[in-house]
Amino acid sequence: MIYILPIIIISIFSFVWFRKKATPNWKTPIEPFPDEWRIILHKEVTFYNALSDEEQKKFEYKIQEFLLNCRITGIDTTVDTTDKLLIASSAIIPIFAFDNWRYTNLKEVLLYPTSFNKQFETDGEDRRILGMVGTGYMEGKMILSQQALKYGFKNETDKKNTAIHEFVHLIDKADGVIDGIPSLLLEKQYTIPWLDLINKSIDEIYAGKSDINPYGGTNRAEFFSVISEYFFERPKLLERKHPELFTLLEKIFKQDMTARQLKKLIISRNSPCPCDSGEKFKDCCGKVHYHKKH
Repeated sequence: MIYILPIIIISIFSFVWFRKKATPNWKTPIEPFPDEWRIILHKEVTFYNALSDEEQKKFEYKIQEFLLNCRITGIDTTVDTTDKLLIASSAIIPIFAFDNWRYTNLKEVLLYPTSFNKQFETDGEDRRILGMVGTGYMEGKMILSQQALKYGFKNETDKKNTAIHEFVHLIDKADGVIDGIPSLLLEKQYTIPWLDLINKSIDEIYAGKSDINPYGGTNRAEFFSVISEYFFERPKLLERKHPELFTLLEKIFKQDMTARQLKKLIISRNSPCPCDSGEKFKDCCGKVHYHKKH
């Protein structure tokens, strides 16, 4: 009982922080979204391709905003533009419906080349960790495996995306505790049904009667992140296999994922340019790749 008041205070503070449209040092985009970035999103991010033109502009703005306010640092690896855009996309996809959301509890993403252990080492034994939300002296940081980041967007059938998983943990943490109950997103009347459904689903995982990643059976927090990966990666399959979970996740994230046609855009040299100029890709945004020196 003695812990209830501090949790309430933290939750109220977090809610106010979440609702604020700006923070003192918060940066907002003023430059146009680069055409090169748009091409990468079309090629790599199925969620982006499923958006309307207006929604794509909103997604692009949020991508720029995220990258202006969060450093991305490579540890023993080089971070390229695609890495940055995939990380930013992972951050934006879960909170896309929330216009005023700010990741004020994240200052830096550390990108490791591969998996790492609890001592943050990429060599040696027990290198099983692909992503982590920092606590203690690592507060405000996230660690991601570069290999897992790219695989999460490359493989469209495995219901997994490490980066989205970690950002969902961060969303869960915004109310003061990572417990699988995203209080800032979940309306109160759905809290008990959500908890009941989590417990039921974890029991099914333990009984070997579920197609949900077994890691989701670890605890409620991990279940929330695991099922969120499933929701954004394979929404139609989730709706068919787990309709109750799917319905509640739609209420949590306020997104109609069955209406999204998740597919990558294949862009060849003679394809219409995605910038809608009316020209072929090779003569427009892609000319830097196809222009031949004489």
